[in-house]
Amino acid sequence: MTLLRNSGYWRWSVGAQLNRLPATMAPLAFTVLTTATTGSYRLGGVMMAVFVAAEMVGAVPIGRLLDRVGPARGLVVMLTLVAAGLFALAAVASAGVPDLVLLALAVPPGLVAGGLSGGFRSLLAGTVTEDDLPRAISVDAMILEGVIVGGPLLVALLATSGPAVPVLAMAVVALLAALLVPRRAVTPSPQRTIEHQSIPVAACVPWLMGLFTVGLLLSTIEVGLLPLVQRLGADDSATAIVIVVLCAASIIGSGLYAARGKVGDPRLFLAGFVLGGIVVSVDLGWAGLLGGVALIGVCTGPLMAVSSVNLQKLLPERRRSEGFSLAFTVQASGFGLGSLAIGVLPVWLAPLLGVGAAVVAGALQVRQASKAVKDSLRDSESPKVPLINPQG
Repeated sequence: MTLLRNSGYWRWSVGAQLNRLPATMAPLAFTVLTTATTGSYRLGGVMMAVFVAAEMVGAVPIGRLLDRVGPARGLVVMLTLVAAGLFALAAVASAGVPDLVLLALAVPPGLVAGGLSGGFRSLLAGTVTEDDLPRAISVDAMILEGVIVGGPLLVALLATSGPAVPVLAMAVVALLAALLVPRRAVTPSPQRTIEHQSIPVAACVPWLMGLFTVGLLLSTIEVGLLPLVQRLGADDSATAIVIVVLCAASIIGSGLYAARGKVGDPRLFLAGFVLGGIVVSVDLGWAGLLGGVALIGVCTGPLMAVSSVNLQKLLPERRRSEGFSLAFTVQASGFGLGSLAIGVLPVWLAPLLGVGAAVVAGALQVRQASKAVKDSLRDSESPKVPLINPQG
């Protein structure tokens, strides 16, 4: 497998995971910090909400800026700014300042961090070949599962040394990510300029809808684990079983997709989301809950990979950071809506929102495929104008 021997990919992968690690550390790190300095764990939750909101606001503008200055050079500067913002937050919190000051200090690193994942993703196109891209994204998704689990564990370990230490560690991790930003990338063709190429939003919508579906249904399952297991009459600790099944299924699905190395049909994975979400919604006991969660997990990595690969084909080379930042923002909005759904809807109804999103995404895929076939037939049937030989 050429991907395993690609040192550039592994440098990119380590840098990308380090870039993501602070976001997985932030919820618990902010809670630990505010509980120790202000006595309010709720302030940590509000601070995380402010941080995420700032990320979503800044994602597209920062992605556009990275495209203008160059993703590799821009990421080094932006990650350094994120580290500086987190260092300042930890220092000021330790000095004991009003709550509003802490919330305000969470905004700058959030604004800058929002577009960094898009910048890293844009560099992947210059790190692996087009044939290796589906496999590269799947391997990345498998590693990401470890980062998601490892972030809170790292915070719990570091918090024993002091409440500000986890936030300081987030800053150090951002600096390490800056050191591992790939220096080499594909140089865009000189005739392709950011001013003359726009993102084909309409063509991207089916793939963006797929990413939105992932965020919506996954967050519904993850946030709603407690009421889902309580519905079965189980103890709260049983949520750990469902989490293990979801993570294991996601790793297995990404692994199988990587081994196959093909883009695949997104409608197959969307169908898995539809069936899995319906099974979770209906109370079919432990077999239904674990089976539905496993099916969703198996389809998660492949659906994200196929959406990402096809988005890359549509995005102009000089707009990829912006385009992928938009994609991550859309997916984050799905996560937010799924969390809200659990808070306002009955537990059986919330997963059906994700099912509905998957159906819409599938319908968009069918429509797009039908349009492509019609365009192909029209092109093949159009009359060809014979070339005139000037020599007679």
